[in-house]
Amino acid sequence: MSKSELTLTAAESVACCSPVLKQPMDAQVAERIAPMLKAIADPVRLRLLSLVAAHEGGEACVCDLNDAFDLSQPTISHHLKVLHEAGLLDRSKRGVWVYYRVHTEALTDLGTLLGGVAR
Repeated sequence: MSKSELTLTAAESVACCSPVLKQPMDAQVAERIAPMLKAIADPVRLRLLSLVAAHEGGEACVCDLNDAFDLSQPTISHHLKVLHEAGLLDRSKRGVWVYYRVHTEALTDLGTLLGGVAR
């Protein structure tokens, strides 16, 4: 009987981790979580995440976000794609538009992971 390896997404890796002050994170988990943190380290993506989360109904279309930036729609779409691929945004296509919603579990898990940071 063969043993199969469980593959976790970045969000799932964060969910199963202890807060960073409780125990050290192993290298494999850090490799899976780093893309999520890297995604929100960009100021445009951090603002986009905030705008989507604060948008009426907790959901926003690219067309709703264009006016907040001095960027082209394709550039905004690229940043949203990065956030989606990192597991921070869910998306659904309706007609020609893509609507984004914050993946709240991923943000909650990140908060838990970083929540014990000393002051």
